[in-house]
Amino acid sequence: MKSRPRVGTTGELKFTVAQEHVIDFATDGMPAVLSTPRLIGLLERTAREALYPYLDANERTVGAEIEIRHLAPTPLGANVTCLARVIASEGTSVTFHVEARDEHEVIARGLHKRGVIRVESFAKRVARKTKAS
Repeated sequence: MKSRPRVGTTGELKFTVAQEHVIDFATDGMPAVLSTPRLIGLLERTAREALYPYLDANERTVGAEIEIRHLAPTPLGANVTCLARVIASEGTSVTFHVEARDEHEVIARGLHKRGVIRVESFAKRVARKTKAS
């Protein structure tokens, strides 16, 4: 890493809930709302992008742990803001408090941990598994 992110470092991502973000079982009166898996992916992306300035060219971060409570539904067309704030940085691990809000309320909150990896080492590890399959 070029430098270690300080506690309090933040990232933000804004999006509008589109068809690609909603549940796939919105039928028979069930409204189209933001799906939990899509929300988790966007919260992870927010944390990942917050770390870009701290990484060397041959480094990336990968999700290692996530604990999220999806607290409220968000309808198709609503605006959402995802926030990620570093709460710990130790070794190759960075821990975030993550939160998502729509125009009305907090819709999700939790913790997310990312690991810093070197692309070459990671690719070799994946290749070993590919060969073993």
